[in-house]
Amino acid sequence: MIYPIVKFGDPVLEKPAAPVTVFDQELKKLVADMFESMYEAHGVGLAAPQIGISKRLAVIDVTFKEDPNAKLVLANPEIIHTEGKVSQNEGCLSVPEFREPVSRARKVTIRAQDIDGKWYEKTGEDLLARAFLHETDHLNGKLYISHLMKRKIRKLMKAGQW
Repeated sequence: MIYPIVKFGDPVLEKPAAPVTVFDQELKKLVADMFESMYEAHGVGLAAPQIGISKRLAVIDVTFKEDPNAKLVLANPEIIHTEGKVSQNEGCLSVPEFREPVSRARKVTIRAQDIDGKWYEKTGEDLLARAFLHETDHLNGKLYISHLMKRKIRKLMKAGQW
């Protein structure tokens, strides 16, 4: 089933999502639907709140179907280490047709549960690191555009215009 993507302004995107506590066939179906919905929307990551479901669950495939082994399920993810900084254009399926440079860590290690509830750690660099941070932000009720606001405010303050 392909879910419609929830857009900016919907309250589900602005509140922390509930932990995933049950790892069953229903969750497996939801994950499969999330991958299908993400691919249909031409994304490389999708968090459950983006389809209106307030669960700490995200899917990522930075290869966009090119490498089946690159598909990741993140249930209850936590960022445990970040390294470096890089600024790149970033977009979001929930904020369509808007891309802006966002500064994020270049290398990120997450701890998350897989589709069966088993904990694992994974380190990603560049696009995968960005996806880890972007999707985890969604699960914490934060959109990537909030990073833009902070950056612009800091820039105004530094220039003495605030």
